[in-house]
Amino acid sequence: MPFLVRFLLRHAAIGIAVAAVFVALLVAFDVAHLASLFAHSPDGWLALGVLTVALGITFGSVQMGFAVMLMDDEDGPPSGRRARLTRLVPKLARVHARR
Repeated sequence: MPFLVRFLLRHAAIGIAVAAVFVALLVAFDVAHLASLFAHSPDGWLALGVLTVALGITFGSVQMGFAVMLMDDEDGPPSGRRARLTRLVPKLARVHARR
């Protein structure tokens, strides 16, 4: 499997795990009476599952975004196109003033 695919899947799994812990804490501390709502509703398990999946998608996407934005040159694949890239150097551009 390519490096970047493994990188994204690993960070997506981390985000989904954080979301699962977050939902567990919401239910454990009965924030906004969610635990009692899930317990007394006939479709409480469905609501709990939908909440977990939705937060898993959200937290997984955020974790992947953070991981990509915080990548260093050393985090990339050891060879290939990224190895050939050099540091960007700014160039001066001539601009003619309008009169």
